[in-house]
Amino acid sequence: MSVAQPVEVDQDVVDFAAVGGWMEDRGLPAGAFTRVQALGGGTQNIMLRFQRGGRDFVLRRGPKHLRAKSNDVIRREARLLTALDGTDVRAPRVIAACQDESVIGAVFYLMEPIEGFNPQNELPPRYAEDPEARRLMGLSAVEAIARLGAVDYTAVGLVDFGKPEGFLERQVSRWFGELESYSANAGYPGPEIPGLEQVGEWLDRNRPARWTPGILHGDCHLANILFAYDEPRVAALVDWEMSTIGDPLLDLGWQIATRPDPGTTLAALLGKLGAVGGLPTPAAMTEHYGRFSDRDLSAVPWYTVLACFKLGIVLEGTHARAFAGKAPKETGDFLHAITLELFEKAHRLMA
Repeated sequence: MSVAQPVEVDQDVVDFAAVGGWMEDRGLPAGAFTRVQALGGGTQNIMLRFQRGGRDFVLRRGPKHLRAKSNDVIRREARLLTALDGTDVRAPRVIAACQDESVIGAVFYLMEPIEGFNPQNELPPRYAEDPEARRLMGLSAVEAIARLGAVDYTAVGLVDFGKPEGFLERQVSRWFGELESYSANAGYPGPEIPGLEQVGEWLDRNRPARWTPGILHGDCHLANILFAYDEPRVAALVDWEMSTIGDPLLDLGWQIATRPDPGTTLAALLGKLGAVGGLPTPAAMTEHYGRFSDRDLSAVPWYTVLACFKLGIVLEGTHARAFAGKAPKETGDFLHAITLELFEKAHRLMA
């Protein structure tokens, strides 16, 4: 079997001979693997695009050095994306999934390629030059998560995909526990995050009393969304590692919390888009969400504070690992600066 590829692909990561046999057993196209290309985009997981038998595929698997739950994460993603096929949620379509870890040493799935750009890496001229295109781009991202939250997760076979009971009640303790676990990193002095405890206490005091469970993407900032080149609309929500059944309004809070304000460290994550701004205001985002959802939006500031709290703690994990030499110091410092900005935003919303 010949493999023509413009990038070096480690056979320990993807054994194309094994993948080829597995594909043929499922009636997928045979022949040489050509145009093999590694796809990036802010994730630890590996994605390779290739062509075989005149058809394009994207293979997704966990990182080369698998973590304890890497295979389970990929299994969950494949299951969720398969369930979403046929809904109006813009997401990659799964072609086939391999649950057998022995085929290439990891669970993987094949999906249809998405033609679109990641604003973390690229901002086409029409978007860079037109503030209205960027505003519509931001509103399309809001619509995408609203449509996701509106899906009946029981009807698409995801009734056991998460544990919605007590979801909001356990968020603060869950993420404080995560933060405490970072002390295992040698040299980490502990979280130096002003107002950390106050944010947690405020969240517990002001938690919404009623909410409706739904599918939660869990990490729906703009860098995890592909946008179409031809018009300002979402091509697909991607990177579903943190998806579950929970309160979908946290996805709206997440988008508002991560909205890049020019001049901030957070905005630097989105390159040119973060620098030029022009995205819709939080009020406009909330109003637009309401066009596609009948959820009570009166507590959106609370969900935004929760998003700041949760994401800030997630990013602090890399800062802690950097002290132990498990991540570059520059990266740890950069993400810690974003954590501080997120907590500053939380305090402004709490005032």
